Amino acid sequence: MSEQSVTAQSEDFSRWYNEIVYRADLAAPSPVRGCVIIKPYGYEIWEGIKAGLDRRFKATGHQNAYFPLFIPESYIRREAQHVEGFSPELAVVTHAGGKELEEPLVVRPTSETVIGEAFSDWIQSYRDLPLLINQWANVVRWELRTRPFLRTAEFLWQEGHTAHATHDEAERETLQMLDIYADFAVNDAAIPVIKGEKSKMERFAGALRTYTIEAMMRDRRALQSGTSHNLGQNFAKAFDIRYLAESNNQEYCWTTSWGLSTRMVGAVVMTHGDDKGLRLPPKLAPYQVVIVPIFKDDTQRGAVMDAVERLRGQLDDAGVRVHIDNRDGQSPGFKFNDWEMRGVPLRMEIGPRDVEKNNAVLARRDIPGRKGKQFVSQDGIVAVTRSLLADIQCSLLEDARAFRDAHIADAASYDELRMVIAEGDWARVFWDGDDEDELAVKDETGATIRCFPFDQPGEPGQCVFSGRNTERVALFAKAY
Repeated sequence: MSEQSVTAQSEDFSRWYNEIVYRADLAAPSPVRGCVIIKPYGYEIWEGIKAGLDRRFKATGHQNAYFPLFIPESYIRREAQHVEGFSPELAVVTHAGGKELEEPLVVRPTSETVIGEAFSDWIQSYRDLPLLINQWANVVRWELRTRPFLRTAEFLWQEGHTAHATHDEAERETLQMLDIYADFAVNDAAIPVIKGEKSKMERFAGALRTYTIEAMMRDRRALQSGTSHNLGQNFAKAFDIRYLAESNNQEYCWTTSWGLSTRMVGAVVMTHGDDKGLRLPPKLAPYQVVIVPIFKDDTQRGAVMDAVERLRGQLDDAGVRVHIDNRDGQSPGFKFNDWEMRGVPLRMEIGPRDVEKNNAVLARRDIPGRKGKQFVSQDGIVAVTRSLLADIQCSLLEDARAFRDAHIADAASYDELRMVIAEGDWARVFWDGDDEDELAVKDETGATIRCFPFDQPGEPGQCVFSGRNTERVALFAKAY
C-alpha cells in the first residue's frame, strides 16, 4: 500500500470513497460488472454488524432460517405491486443443466414470495402465531449504476419475515425492528439516525407502510440505512397465509418484513472517514488496538517483543481485539499510515525507551497528531485502553451528530427548500403534497422525501408546495 494521500473529501467525495474502500483493504474489484469481492478486513466489519444485529434479533424471539436462492417466476407475479416494483432489477435464469427450464427462476431479489409460500404451509392455527423468522443471505438486484457496498448487483443482508394475528401486532413488530436498527446504528456503528415513515412514493412495493432509519454522510447526502415494512394482508392474500382463529373462523395473517444490508459498511465509511482514511467505531473495528513494535536491531528486538507479547496477552484476556504489526521490511512510519488508513481506533507504540520506562505510547485515530497521543504506564494498560476505546466510540457518535444537526435547515417556503437543497443540506418542511408534487420537487432539485420523522412539531404549518395547512413535517435531501 502506498503512503500517497487519498483524494480530499472536499475535492471529490465519490472518488474519495472509492479510494478508501480499496486502499483500506475492504474490497477488491470483481470480474463481474457491478459486483465486488469483500476482502477479509471488510468482511470482519460485516461480521461485527451481523453479530450486533443477530444478538438483538434473538433477544426479541426471532429465529434464523434459510430459504432458496431461486424463486419460481410465478411466485413473484402473485403480488402485483411487488412484481411491478422489482421488475427492472430482476435477474432471471431460463436455462439450467443444458436445457430450457419449464418455468424461469428469479434469482432472489428479496424473499417475501418464497417465504410467504412457506408460511402458508407452516401456519394453521392462532397457536402458530406470531411466527418470527430471519435469514442471513445474499440477494441480486440488477443495478445499472453501482458503487462498492452502497449499491451492487449482489449484496449481503438479513431479511426478517413475520406473521401475526392482527394489524396492531404486526405494527408493533414493524416499529420494534426499526428501533432495533436505530439502537444498533447509534450504539454500535456510532451513526446517528432519524427514524420515520417513508412517503407513498418511496414505500416498499406491496407494503402498507414502510419505516426507515436515515443517516447523513459526510457529503451531506442521505443514506437509507435500514427499513421495516408493515405488509398488511397483501402477501397473506396472495399466498393464502391464513390461520384458524379462536372464534373458529379462518383469518388472513398480517405480515411484516425488514432488512439491513452491507450498505451499513458503506455508511460507516462515509459517516466517520476523513482525508486520511477510515475511522472505525471500536465496537465494529476488526482490530481495536494495533501494537507497532519499534526496534533498530536484534539486540533491541527481544526486550521490545517480550513487552509487546505480554501486553497483547493482557488485552486479549480482557476481550480487546488486538493485533501486532510485526511485518519485516516496513518502517514504523509506513505502519502508522497504513493503520491510520484502515481506521484502527487505537495504535500502541512500544520501543526500547518505553520498555526501560515501563511505558507505552497510545495514539487515538479520532484525534489527529500529537493531541491524540499519550504516554501511559504498562501496568494499567487494560483499564486505560478500555476507557479510551469507550471515549472514541462516544466521540465518533457526537462528531457525526453535530455534523448532521448543523446541516439540517428549516425551510418555510418552496424557494427556501430549493436554496437549502442547492447548498447541499437537508430541508425540514411542512408537507402535504401528493406523489405528483413530490416528483416535481425531485425533478427540479434532485431531492426526495427521506422520511416523515417520528419527532414531529405537534403544531400546524403551511405546506411549502401546496399551501395547505398540515401538522406533518418531512425531510427532503439528495440521497444515495
